[in-house]
Parts: sequence; C-alpha cells; structure tokens
Amino acid sequence: METEEAADVLAKLGHPVRLRIVQYLVQAGEKGLSVGEIQGLLDIPASTLSHHISNLIAGDLIRQERESRTLRCFVNYKKVEGLVQLLTDKCCMGVDLSHTEAVTEDS
Repeated sequence: METEEAADVLAKLGHPVRLRIVQYLVQAGEKGLSVGEIQGLLDIPASTLSHHISNLIAGDLIRQERESRTLRCFVNYKKVEGLVQLLTDKCCMGVDLSHTEAVTEDS
C-alpha cells in the first residue's frame, strides 16, 4: 500500500463509528455480520449506519453481499493488512536523518 492510499483509508476509518464497524467485522471473521447485527451492536439509527457503511465501502474497507433479504458486511482483510504492513514495515530500523537540516529550538 502506498502512502496516499493509506491516508485515504485512514480518513475513511477516522470516525469512531466507522472504526467500531471494522473492529466488529474483524471480530466476526469470515462469516461477517448483517447490517441488522451491526445496528444492534452500535445502537444507532439505520440511516446513520448506512452513511458510515457507504463510506467504508467507498474506501474498499468492507464489502456487502445480499443473502435473500439480508445484507451482510465483510471486512476487506487485504486492505486492513496492507495498512498495518505500511505502518510497521520498517519498525525499529532507525531513521536516516542525514538528508535533513538541523532543527534548532528557535525553528
């Protein structure tokens, strides 16, 4: 995942309700959760939940599938794992500061 894509993903996750939805879907695993189950967990109006789900779908963080009369949501593990990979990729390797200007306390 590139930095620009990660910034977009983080923007989509940048709301407590959306972050909670993704957390619940990760906890649910491969079976996902129905929209009704998510609504019950969050105790928010359907229209509010729909707005947040739409944002997460637009960011490719989750997907929906229709099962008869039920909409089920599933987390996009590849996208979430890509974000984690970007954030932890060079963990504890140090930062090369040789190309930066010295920062003084007056700056």
